[in-house]
Order: sequence, then structure tokens, then C-alpha cells
Amino acid sequence: MASAPADTTQDKNSEKLHDLEVKDAQLIFNSVWASLEQGVGEEQLRFPKEIFWLNGAPGAGKGTNTNFIMQYRDLTAPPLVVSELLKSPEAERLKDAGMLVGDREVVEIMFRKLLEPVYKSGAVVDGFPRTKVQVECVKLLFTKLVELRNKYRDTLFSEYFKKPHFHIVVLFVDEKESVRRQLYRGEQAKAHNAEVRESGVGELVELRATDLDPDAALNRYRTFKEKTYDALKELREIFFYHFINAHASIEEVRARIDEELRYQGSLELDEATYDRLSRIPVASSLSKHARQDLVDRLDSYERRHGELFAQVVDLIQSDFLPIIERHAISGSAVVNTESAILHDPEALTMLIDIFSERGYHAIIDINREEIPESIDPKTFKIKTRIKRIHRVRVQFKGSEIRRGR
Repeated sequence: MASAPADTTQDKNSEKLHDLEVKDAQLIFNSVWASLEQGVGEEQLRFPKEIFWLNGAPGAGKGTNTNFIMQYRDLTAPPLVVSELLKSPEAERLKDAGMLVGDREVVEIMFRKLLEPVYKSGAVVDGFPRTKVQVECVKLLFTKLVELRNKYRDTLFSEYFKKPHFHIVVLFVDEKESVRRQLYRGEQAKAHNAEVRESGVGELVELRATDLDPDAALNRYRTFKEKTYDALKELREIFFYHFINAHASIEEVRARIDEELRYQGSLELDEATYDRLSRIPVASSLSKHARQDLVDRLDSYERRHGELFAQVVDLIQSDFLPIIERHAISGSAVVNTESAILHDPEALTMLIDIFSERGYHAIIDINREEIPESIDPKTFKIKTRIKRIHRVRVQFKGSEIRRGR
């Protein structure tokens, strides 16, 4: 009798662990990447040079336009349809074992499929990414592919690690049109299947439950809008982002796709240009771990340079804060100081980091002025000294004041 509660507790703990893991994109990606490296080796992690991540509202025409995109970019490999991959033997084995096909499993199945040689020149992925976790995994994949490109650029493997091109393609229709198209698709599928059963000629097509029920169709659209669409918008500033208005005939929508892809294609850098520029990290990669790096530096100051660190903190409190507080409304203050403490370059770094940790943005200019000090009684030459002045511009969020009309 005692074993049952233990098993139940173990199951609940396992569920909690699974819930925790599926929300951590970095953890999921690292796990998947380690599995891929172990399975095929880093030098064989040869992903397609160009990937179209195709998404869209239900009924927007992803399936209808996939072949058009492939023909436009001369891609011959069959599209990777996520809903079909989840019926793959790998996914079925997970289901048979009583496991969920969550973000981690979807990401690994997808990545392994993309490594197949048939996708070497490019691939269209239909229905991925759909969640914020999957969106983050796409970002992490791109970063990893750039790292591999830089690592193998001057080796015999350079031809296998090309500059990656990620395109986010979003076909969009509004709520009313999406529901109408879903229900129409359901009617067409029912009529087709009835004809096949009657005649015995042809193949039955999949009939989605959401294509038969207006409420289910509406819920499917809202799920896309609130989860997938919002998550995809995070990729606009990173990759080629193709937003296609699919409210039109097939011919008009394809004309829009043609125009969008042609324009974006003109922005792609040459391999040599990209290789040279990619050595400079993008701003987002620097800011990703900036907070933790700042914390590490501040802790290091306290441990290794405690006395100087304390002097800088005291200097800020005595010389800076009174002036900053007088400028609390504007959110900008300039402080000039001749303190000898700041002659130490380490102290300047501490000053900037302390302000950053407290929510301020500090910029330091060093000015040197030649000041007359004395006159030589014999030669009457004026002796001077160099006065070192640190001008610190401190910016922060100012106070909002209600102004009368």
C-alpha cells in the first residue's frame, strides 16, 4: 500500500520538471544541440543555407502557397510540415511511451530532419515556430550556425557552413475571413470524401474537427493570434520578415509574395562581406548576458579592490548624488570633479558600473586644462600644472510633472 503514494509523488514531480523544462528555451536548445552533436558530430551539423519558416493564420493558404515559394527559390526538397512530423515514427514512439510531444521533442525532430542532405540548399518549414519557446530556439539556432560559420571559415569544412539565411513568412487574414475559409474547407473536404466513398475513386482527405465547428474554428484563430503571431513578431528585427496580406485571390497573394521575396533578396550580403562583418557581434548578443556580467564585475570589485571600490561609492554619495537629486525632474545631470580617485582607470570603470547597476546611464569625458602655478624669478617663465577634470554626464528617467494648460 505504501508504494502507490510514492509512485504518485514521483509522477507529480516528473510532471513539474517537464513543465519547468518546456518553458526554458535555452535549456531545451542546449539539450537538443548536445544530442545532435553526440549523434552525428559537430562537423556534420550542416543545416540548410536558407530556411523559410512559414506560418500563417488558419485558412490563410500556407499549404496552397508552399509550392510557389519553393519554385520561386528553386527549392526541390519536400516541405517540412510540422503536423506531419508529429506523426513520424519518432513522435509515435514518444506517444506510445506515454510522453508528451512538447517543445523539446518538436525542436529535436525538426532539427534532425533539417540535417538530411536533401535540404542542403534550402527548406520550407510549414508551421514552425508556433510558441515563444520555439521562437527562441530559432534565434539560438541562427546564433549557433553563425558561430559554426566563423569557426570553420578558414578550414576545409567552410563550404559546408554557409552564411545562414532565415526568412519568417507570415500569411495573414483577419478573424472573420479565417473562420469563413476554415468552414468552407470543411465543406469541401466532406463533399470530396463522400464522392470518394460513393465512387471508390480517389483518396480520402483529412477532415479537421476545427473545420466543422464555427466555435472551434474561431478558437483556433484566436490561439494563433494570441500565441503564435505575437511570438513571431519578436523575429522582425532579426531576420527577413515577410508579412503577406492573404486577403485576396491566389494570384494576387502570389504576386505579393513575389514582390516581397524579391525586395528582401536584394538586401542579402555577399558571403565575403558577411564573413567580415560577422566578426563584430550584434548588439542583441552583447545585451543578452550584460546584466549577469555586470553583477560579476561588481562582486569582483568588492572582493579584489574593496578599498578603491568603497572610495568610489563614497565619492558618488558625496559629490554626485546632491547634484543628481537637484536634476531629478529633467533626468539629466552633469557633474565635474577633480577627484584624484578617478585618476585610476579601474575607478572609472567602477563608477560606470555602479551607476548602471543603480539604473543610471553615465558617460565620462576627461578634460585636461593647463593652469598657471608659479613664475620663475630668474627667467620669469610661467610654470603650469595640468588640471584633470572628469565631466560625467548622468542620465536617468526623470520625474513626470502634470502641467496646466
